[in-house]
Amino acid sequence: MNLFADLLASTQGQASAERGKPVVTATGPRIQKGKRGIEIKSAREIAIMRRSSSIVSTVLREIIDLVRPGMSTGDLDRHAETRIREMGAVPSFKGYHGFPASICASINDEVVHGIPSSRRIIQAGDLLKVDTGAFYDGYHGDSCVTICVGQSASEAARNLSRVAQEALMQGLSRIKAGSTLLDIAGAVQDHVEAHGYAVVEDYTGHGVGRNLHEEPSVFNFRTDDLPNVTLRPGMTLAVEPILNAGSKACRTLKDRWTVITVDGSLSAQWEHTIAVTSDGCEILTDRG
Repeated sequence: MNLFADLLASTQGQASAERGKPVVTATGPRIQKGKRGIEIKSAREIAIMRRSSSIVSTVLREIIDLVRPGMSTGDLDRHAETRIREMGAVPSFKGYHGFPASICASINDEVVHGIPSSRRIIQAGDLLKVDTGAFYDGYHGDSCVTICVGQSASEAARNLSRVAQEALMQGLSRIKAGSTLLDIAGAVQDHVEAHGYAVVEDYTGHGVGRNLHEEPSVFNFRTDDLPNVTLRPGMTLAVEPILNAGSKACRTLKDRWTVITVDGSLSAQWEHTIAVTSDGCEILTDRG
């Protein structure tokens, strides 16, 4: 998911204050805490997150196969909510800070947090971002895909989506115990800028687990303004590069959710929930 918490709070400290208390399950294991309140998950917790993440990846795989020109984003939202609940989970997004749907559906120049609607009809050639989460047995999974709708999608749209997905995998390739958030950020930024695109800096990835948004912020660009955390086994993160074809500048529409590019350029995003291991990471939302 694209950082609902960061939409509502511009600094990491403010976002932490708004996240509130974690959801605690009666049978859940004791949470170990790392630096800056980062949760280190046990093997049992990661096993639960594999299930919540598998539900997310299943829903996104189905949506990739399902989407057609002429459908509405509301159709996709209804499918996602039905399937998440059928698999024993609850949609993570619905009602979160008042968000009204189970997916974010952002089209073309919409960057993040697009609200699904029966009136929003998907057109051939659209660049559609679908982001969703599932809450299962006390833990969340979170992932996003970008879909080039139909055979008429432009080469520019396909290239932007491809580079966004490659940037995600470049970032994930740097993850292991002892590496840092800046290692991820640098790999993402270098790949994006080498292809002439801009990293959106207003929104970052995040920790994920009992809360949909946890510490730390997982940024996609080099910065001294956010803590450069050293990664440890058991950290669970949502890594999500967001790229614009033009300027990185964004603005929020009057619905207070939908974010668009200022210059009208296309935007793409890919996201995975992962668990840090001693020698790499496990992609919990792998759609393999």
